[in-house]
Amino acid sequence: MRRGIRLEELTVAWMVIEAAVAIGAGIAARSVLLTAFGVDSVIELLSGVVLYRRLKGDSEHLEATATRISGVLLVLLCAYVVVTSLAGLLLRVAPTESVVGIAVCAVALVAMPLLAWAKQRVNVVLQSPALRADIAETVSCAYLAAVTLAGLVIAGLTGWWWVQYAAALLLLIWLVPEARETLEEWPHNGSNHGGKGVNEQ
Repeated sequence: MRRGIRLEELTVAWMVIEAAVAIGAGIAARSVLLTAFGVDSVIELLSGVVLYRRLKGDSEHLEATATRISGVLLVLLCAYVVVTSLAGLLLRVAPTESVVGIAVCAVALVAMPLLAWAKQRVNVVLQSPALRADIAETVSCAYLAAVTLAGLVIAGLTGWWWVQYAAALLLLIWLVPEARETLEEWPHNGSNHGGKGVNEQ
């Protein structure tokens, strides 16, 4: 249990850094892809905080609140990606390169699978549905980092500015189902947290 709590502390600390750096770099570079990655990190941060509090034995009130916030953020994020990506493609707004963005995505791509592996080892003992859901969140973060990194690197190497918008729209394959699942869990969030949260038995 203590190791699980420490891993969640590490998760929360990293997500704070990842969200701040990705959003800041995304705005500076006019990159929808990088900004979307940063906003999703905020949602992952909420999930990490919820699980940390649950492992510490706190009540479920925070979980219900975090579910609502995550659902709203996911819907807004999906709308942001669609509107800004289509507008950027139509108006030919070329994002600039972001070395900082590439760096934070590269670190996440390496660190998140390792963190998921460490959590899985802990959950062999705990057998916690909540921690199992959080492990899936960590793996998803690695997936999003890979897509974001690929879009940034390809655009930087080839000069194909539209690749970033295409990669951002590709994120919707994951974001839309997550948003729908989270919203569907709202009536039951006293016992469950949606796709961006944790599940307890």
